[in-house]
Amino acid sequence: MKVGFNLLLWTTHVEEQHLPQIAALKAAGYDGVEVPMFGGDAGHYRRLGARIRDLGLAATAVTVIPDAARNPLSADPAHRRAAVAHLTAAAEWAAELGSTLLCGPIGQPLGLFTGAAPTEAEKSRLAEVHHAAAEAAARHRLVLVMEYLNRFESYIVNTMADALAHAARVDHANFGIMHDTFHANLEEKDPVGIIFQAAPKLRHVHISENDRGTPGRGHIPFAAHFKALRAIGYDGWLVVEAFGRALPDLAAATRVWRDFAPNEAQIYNEAIRLIRDLWAAAGPAGAAGRSN
Repeated sequence: MKVGFNLLLWTTHVEEQHLPQIAALKAAGYDGVEVPMFGGDAGHYRRLGARIRDLGLAATAVTVIPDAARNPLSADPAHRRAAVAHLTAAAEWAAELGSTLLCGPIGQPLGLFTGAAPTEAEKSRLAEVHHAAAEAAARHRLVLVMEYLNRFESYIVNTMADALAHAARVDHANFGIMHDTFHANLEEKDPVGIIFQAAPKLRHVHISENDRGTPGRGHIPFAAHFKALRAIGYDGWLVVEAFGRALPDLAAATRVWRDFAPNEAQIYNEAIRLIRDLWAAAGPAGAAGRSN
């Protein structure tokens, strides 16, 4: 198991000026950082990956669907082609960074709704886009990992059952799904039990408190989540995802209207101790399941 920290707490585009913060995460005990890939070029991420490795850290990558013009659900073929192009570029950037996966809420633009449930046509379009993007990921020796979101941020894939059904539609070895404790807390009747259902396709995990603040200061039962993950033999990344108000556009998209912690240091220092302690206490790994 490896513990990472999602840099979206500070920025949507990691640059040289963020290296001291990344160094602080290394000093706190993290194994890596999750780098947002919302724009840029291959050269930027190649250089950034080298700097992160120089600090003794590994990296994973996260992206989103940035706008309606690149919406995989759109009836407009040009929009779907643009979605594939965006995910293909992000896969290249992730490979240059040194990541073995590209994760994120890649089903639709955040907060874009039709006012109705997803149609079969939308589900089919999304599967086609993700199959093409998974092909691109495979060329870069990456796994494309979809994060399902709660119904207040997305309408296409809201539960682990939805995610598993979608993965079956995509039907590609380089496509997987992830478990996010925040979204599971909102949408699942059994937020821990779904981990066992997800085992065959589970490729990544986000550790996020019920208010998206400091893990351990809310009501997510992390000990139970870790026990289930160890039981299925999961040995991939546990990436802390917390949000604040530093980035107005992201705060608006994730509905963050107040501060959830007095400072960022509280979040990353307490989170790493919580994860290390609870993971160790969760017992030995089981024989079943899949890992990154």
